[in-house]
Order: sequence, then structure tokens, then C-alpha cells
Amino acid sequence: MVTSAVLAPSSRRSRWKAALWIFLGLTTLFVFITSEVLLVTDYPMYHAYRLQVIGDRHLLIPHTLAGILALVIGPINFSSRIRERHRKLHRVLGRVYVIAVFVGAFTGIALASGRPGLPGTSMQAAAWIVCTTAAFITARNQQIVQHWQWMARSYAVTFTFVSSRVLNLWPRYWSHLGDSLSAVGVIAFTLASLLIVELGLNWRELTTRRE
Repeated sequence: MVTSAVLAPSSRRSRWKAALWIFLGLTTLFVFITSEVLLVTDYPMYHAYRLQVIGDRHLLIPHTLAGILALVIGPINFSSRIRERHRKLHRVLGRVYVIAVFVGAFTGIALASGRPGLPGTSMQAAAWIVCTTAAFITARNQQIVQHWQWMARSYAVTFTFVSSRVLNLWPRYWSHLGDSLSAVGVIAFTLASLLIVELGLNWRELTTRRE
């Protein structure tokens, strides 16, 4: 009875974790199809943006590669099985993740320079760098719980590169992207992502009454 009671919460956490990664994976696939594939095929609504992407390719290529790298490394390093069995790989991938974040953040700011989206991109990049740096420092200091929490915040910002594109097919949203919404939208998605993570990290404290 004691064993089953101990395993039950762990089993529920595993199911929630699996469901979360499936949801994030499906969201990423949806955005890839509705944004990137349609961009390559010169979807009419994306035509002007496609020309901008071609013009920005010298910065966009390293920015995109760094973002993809961070996006892929996150789930691998969050795996407790890989972390426990392959610690050296976990550390190496962690360092690569940090480098990818810094490359992605600074190239993102460079891409937004002189455009309406600069304030939002700068705020997003700052949050990305701060959370990732805090995760790196806590890892070096062997503060494992705090490291995991800061990595969750960092990956939440990483995922805004996907979540902020979910509404791209909505013409009204897309038509304002080059305007003030480009800055406000990125800030809103970044803050919302961090808020969701904070709620998740503190859910037990929020829902448990002290006796």
C-alpha cells in the first residue's frame, strides 16, 4: 500500500509530462506547416515577409539554427533518464544550449534593429539570456532544483519562437505584425509563457492548504 501510494504521484507526473511534450510537439508541427512550409511555397499572405527573409538571410540562418538547436536540446536535457544515465552528455548539451541561446538572442536583436519589433525582441532576448544564465550559474553551483526551475523558465522563452507563430494564419493578426503588435505580441507571449511556468512550478504551494 505504501509503495503504491508513493508511485501514484510519480506516475501522474510522468503522464502529465508526456502529455505536455506531446502538446508542445504537435504545436511545433502545426507552426512548421502553417508558417515555414507555407513561407517556402510563397504563400500569398507571406510574400512580402518572404522577401524580407531572403534579404535577412545572413543573420536569419544563424538565428534560426540556434533557435532550432535550443528547441531540440531542451526536451533531451529535461529527460530524467538521460540526465541520470548520461551525465556527460547532459552537461555537453547544456553548454551547447547556452551558446545557442546567446547566438539566437543577439542575432534576433540584430534582425529587429531599426524595425517596430525591436522593443519586443529586445525584451524577449533579455528574458532568454537572464533565465539561461541563471540556469547555468545554478548548475555550476550544484543547486539542482533551482537549476531545473531556471531551465524551465529559459525553455519557456525558447518556445515563444513557436507559440508566437501559432496565430500566423489569422489574417488580422498577421496584417498587424509589422506594426506595433509585433512588439506587443512578442512581449505578451513571453510574459504569458513565463507566467504559465511559474504557476506550474508553484502549483503545489498554491493548491495545498497548510495544516
